[in-house]
Amino acid sequence: MGTAGWCENVIVADADYIDKVAFDLTVNFERMLERRVPRADLARWLDCVALDGGVREGAVRTQVVLIHDKRNARLENFAPSDHAEELDGKAFNDNLGEFLISSLPVESLVSKEDFIDDVLTAVCRQKEVKRVMVVPDTERMYDRVRQALRFVDDDKRVTVFAMQPMPGGNFRQEILGYSLMSALGIRAEELKER
Repeated sequence: MGTAGWCENVIVADADYIDKVAFDLTVNFERMLERRVPRADLARWLDCVALDGGVREGAVRTQVVLIHDKRNARLENFAPSDHAEELDGKAFNDNLGEFLISSLPVESLVSKEDFIDDVLTAVCRQKEVKRVMVVPDTERMYDRVRQALRFVDDDKRVTVFAMQPMPGGNFRQEILGYSLMSALGIRAEELKER
């Protein structure tokens, strides 16, 4: 990440948290919809997050930084899922441009919260970064994220994803559940029928 520079768009996500939320949604919606819900499509989820964060169609590049506990080698509720084999150093292209994925394990020298805080602060300091989308474990570190984003330049569009509206800050907010529902293949029409 550091030597090649940063992309205009950056997604920083707590991979363990999104995996947990995807699991919770799967359990709840399987019961409600009375059908099996497949694992979440990671590329579709990243597209939804990028769109919610202001990325539009074109030949743009989006850097994805998935931060996970070292003992969690894979996402249990997403496909693809293996951090080392299927995600880290991989990329894909679609109508929103190229997505470059880094999957970073947190070593025991630092807490995951400190690591996410450091990555987020570093990303926000980069002049070339125009849009930052952050998906933290809001129950554990929302206040830290809000503090880290206090002094972000006004020319950056920062979007924080949470499962419910949170007290304001120097950023936009989006509901995480909508992008995850799309990635899980849950359609609004299905919910209206229930």
